[in-house]
Amino acid sequence: MTEVTALKAGLLADIAKADTLDAVEALRVGALGKSGVVTGLLKTMGAMSPEERLERGPAIHDLRESVTAAIAERKAALESAALDARLASETLDMTLPIDALPLGTVHPVSQVMDELAEIFADLGFSVATGPEIEDDWHNFTALNIPETHPARAMHDTFYFPDVGGAEHRMLLRTHTSPVQIRTMKGQEPPIRIIAPGRVYRSDSDATHTPMFHQIEGLVIDKGIHLGHLKWTLETFLKAFFEREDIVLRLRPSYFPFTEPSVEVDVGYTHENGQRVIGGSGDDANGGWMEVLGSGMVHRRVIEACGLDPTVWQGFAFGTGVDRLAMLKYGMNDLRAFFDGDLRWLRHYGFGALDVPTLSGGVGA
Repeated sequence: MTEVTALKAGLLADIAKADTLDAVEALRVGALGKSGVVTGLLKTMGAMSPEERLERGPAIHDLRESVTAAIAERKAALESAALDARLASETLDMTLPIDALPLGTVHPVSQVMDELAEIFADLGFSVATGPEIEDDWHNFTALNIPETHPARAMHDTFYFPDVGGAEHRMLLRTHTSPVQIRTMKGQEPPIRIIAPGRVYRSDSDATHTPMFHQIEGLVIDKGIHLGHLKWTLETFLKAFFEREDIVLRLRPSYFPFTEPSVEVDVGYTHENGQRVIGGSGDDANGGWMEVLGSGMVHRRVIEACGLDPTVWQGFAFGTGVDRLAMLKYGMNDLRAFFDGDLRWLRHYGFGALDVPTLSGGVGA
């Protein structure tokens, strides 16, 4: 018994004098580890007679509990002291100018969205929004998209379980064109809007993702013709790419919601091995690249929104915001936009305090 008491006193004294966490851990292993002195005493109890176990057992168990509690207390005290010392040494000078502190960056998609809003605001357009969960009528039927059109297929569109019939079937919108329908039904002409936002399609590769960003434009007024559309797109692309040598080529195409419909190509050249928007696409050093789809709003779409197509005409256009960002800022893989890689964002991101303006340059 005297041996156990002396051992307890010695261990508690050593623990109290330990001045580092490593020293405390060494004492714990020496006392309570697999080969520790306290563990060895506990093992001897198996060979004791009942009378010896009754006499010596309480003192041995008290030794283990006392040493365990002392180690935990000393460890907590040392950790608290280390934290206090660290807090005392880590200071933040609140008087430092803001550019000395780490700032977040604006995602390229947000930057391009702001650039587009700034450009079209200068052209008299307002920004319109709509729900990302749409019904079949707004997303397809009102836009003159027939029931047999491939865009309605299950493998292209994210549908919700059918609970309200075909006309009320809900889905994740496949384009921002439903915003045009909602605007025409809820607002008297003349109308000049852009509709930026997220859209969803079942597709994924280097140039397609299941969710991406799109912007569409709509003008409804009297006496609107294809020349207005071409001038608007040319003015927009010159401002966006910040070049005056933008050359457009309009190719006949087909979209259910426009008639006539045109694909818009922009000329590009090669500079230092890179494809750069600008210049004539017929140049030996360049070519043509499709950037958006457009056309005159189909009379059936105007009628579906309760307007008289003999009085009101209009044009519409749409393009991918992510694609515009890739073309302007030299990105080659759309999937990186959604990877959440901070290294990518620090490389391509934009200053949080830099607001795009036409006077200062939208790409600054």
